[in-house]
Amino acid sequence: MAKINILDHQTIDKIAAGEVVERPSSVVKELVENAIDAGADAITVEIKEGGTSFIRVTDNGSGIEKSQVENAFLRHATSKITSAEDLTSLVSLGFRGEALASIAAVAQVELITKTPEDLTGVRLLMEGGVVKEREEIGAPQGTTLLVRNLFYNTPPRKKFLKQPRTEGSYVADLMEHLAMSNPQVSFKFLLNGQTKFYTTGSGGLREIVYRIYGKEIADALTDFHCERDGMSVTGLLGKPVINRANRSYEIFYINGRYIRSTLISKAVEEGYREYLMQHKFPFCILHFQVDTEKIDVNVHPSKMEVRIADGPAFYEEVRGAVEDALRGREMIPEVSLSTEKEQREEAKKEEREETRARQAAPEPFETNRILQNRILRQTVEYRVAADEPEEMPQASLKKPEEMLKAAVKEPVEIPQAETETVPAGKPEQMELFDGRMLSEKAREQYEIIGQLFETYWLISYQDKLLIVDQHAAHEKVKYERLMRRFHEKNIVSQSINPPVIVTLSNREKECYLQHREDFASLGFEIEAFGGNDYAVRGVPMDLYGYTEESFFYEILDELAAETVTGTPEGIRNRIATMACKAAVKGNMRISRQEMEALIDELLTLDNPYNCPHGRPTIVSMSKYEIEKKFKRIV
Repeated sequence: MAKINILDHQTIDKIAAGEVVERPSSVVKELVENAIDAGADAITVEIKEGGTSFIRVTDNGSGIEKSQVENAFLRHATSKITSAEDLTSLVSLGFRGEALASIAAVAQVELITKTPEDLTGVRLLMEGGVVKEREEIGAPQGTTLLVRNLFYNTPPRKKFLKQPRTEGSYVADLMEHLAMSNPQVSFKFLLNGQTKFYTTGSGGLREIVYRIYGKEIADALTDFHCERDGMSVTGLLGKPVINRANRSYEIFYINGRYIRSTLISKAVEEGYREYLMQHKFPFCILHFQVDTEKIDVNVHPSKMEVRIADGPAFYEEVRGAVEDALRGREMIPEVSLSTEKEQREEAKKEEREETRARQAAPEPFETNRILQNRILRQTVEYRVAADEPEEMPQASLKKPEEMLKAAVKEPVEIPQAETETVPAGKPEQMELFDGRMLSEKAREQYEIIGQLFETYWLISYQDKLLIVDQHAAHEKVKYERLMRRFHEKNIVSQSINPPVIVTLSNREKECYLQHREDFASLGFEIEAFGGNDYAVRGVPMDLYGYTEESFFYEILDELAAETVTGTPEGIRNRIATMACKAAVKGNMRISRQEMEALIDELLTLDNPYNCPHGRPTIVSMSKYEIEKKFKRIV
């Protein structure tokens, strides 16, 4: 029998570190979350060589008391919880008390910290989890943690890290997510001595998107907010024009924590279904506020996964909210005539402006920066209050200049980076009502110019040129007609003789028995045939194209998914195919009267902007773009 050994503390710490510290980005995540939990509103992160040789995280939070500094590096030592009961009401980002202990076990760590009450701070130096030095030191309020030579004492772990460039990209991606998760915190991220991005901490999510992803993406986002059954969701939904080829830009937060959730992804994609082409995914940033008792954030040490109570109900709430929000938006893509050279010049101009903003950004622990952020927030509050005279009398308002004089003895000039105006996109009020191009009111101003290439129709409307794809438009109209017929249960069954015998597994049988009424409403006639065998004696006539057996199994597999709601995907796909085959094709001449009738019916649809396969039915080109191309506008 093998001898059972009691492991020493250093070995235990290294094993624990393997669960928490996977790579440099894991270290940055834990340290930044600790800084946020400490109340910091300004955080700077700097890394070198992908974070393998150097990581520095500086904040202006509450700091650590001198007597508690060593305790912070003990395993399972935390200020966030005191008992297991606290796990159901967690609001902090970190709580296990393993982060600092795990990091110190596999790196050389230097801590400098000071609380507001103390005159001096503490510097603590650790290597491999062992304290090497401790001294009092002059320091600003807050905490600075330097992590050097990650995995220096565990070579096998270091060997499996990727190239510094790749590891650095993981940290950059993490910092972007943290910035979008905490718009009230000013972030500055430096990579190999260069500032990659900087946020003001003004609280605006769109401003952060603008600084990270650029003006084009920021302009293509619409504000989103809903509250349903104890769940609050705010954020930004991308228009179909910026749909992506993968799910990397589906960004979700629950109670301030960045998470990955298949449940939420499926719900959002289902809400976007009418706007997505095959293998395309939406761009969205959503913040969920959910009762802590309804979620479990302690599923995995990385805290990236959560378990949600009553998943199907949560799924339906999210799906419905996204679907309702998108149906209230104008979704006509805008065609740009700018050349690649012009687009590059515009991008360079924005990059120069962004560089000036970065250069003007001071370190987070400098008094000047803290003061500037305070003045900026006061300026925003002043402007909001000035726009709402009923909430606050004008006489009682203090202008930003007066606030500044009250804050410091001498006026301090605010750098341009702090007051930069960030494009806010089209005003939603104009978009939803006055400027809507596909509406019965706008229809009165349409002037049909004619057919182009026997495929597209040109329509003049105010200062826009609308281009309609006749096949996509007709396909959408046909699809809605067929779907309406399906939902009104006007589906006829066709008998099969002899019947098709299907054998179900126990799981498939349970699923069928649970949904047999759904199968009946779809037009299936099914009888028990003994044991796990069932006889399919009738199938929906209007949904042919599959073999009877394959179509039954396709619908059964989809109904077996916990998150399925509404019309099964297999049926939608079949109806979309039928609509496509029945619609007028490209390279086919149609009369003006037929085009007018098609437009009139298109305007009655909830989503006239995309065909069932996600392609746009209509695009627009502005008069400004055309005149710029003809050099009428320089």
